Amino acid sequence: MLVLTRKPNQSIMIGDDIEVSVLSVMGEKVRIGIAAPRSVPVFRKEVYLDMRSSAGEGKDASGSERAAVEAELDRLKSPPS
Repeated sequence: MLVLTRKPNQSIMIGDDIEVSVLSVMGEKVRIGIAAPRSVPVFRKEVYLDMRSSAGEGKDASGSERAAVEAELDRLKSPPS
């Protein structure tokens, strides 16, 4: 794991097209912003793990359950209207 120290309004780059910015630090909370291409899904880890476990359960699930999981992933990837 690479560990970096950043102050508010400073960023790190991941590759050429993903920028992670520190927006603010308030006590133990850090607000970050992530600028990434729409083709790169960005999730909070707990959401990602939940989706992964749901998809794993879908191995034995019917096609409609699998389609529901994929539809939810697509919805989460889409920008809000």
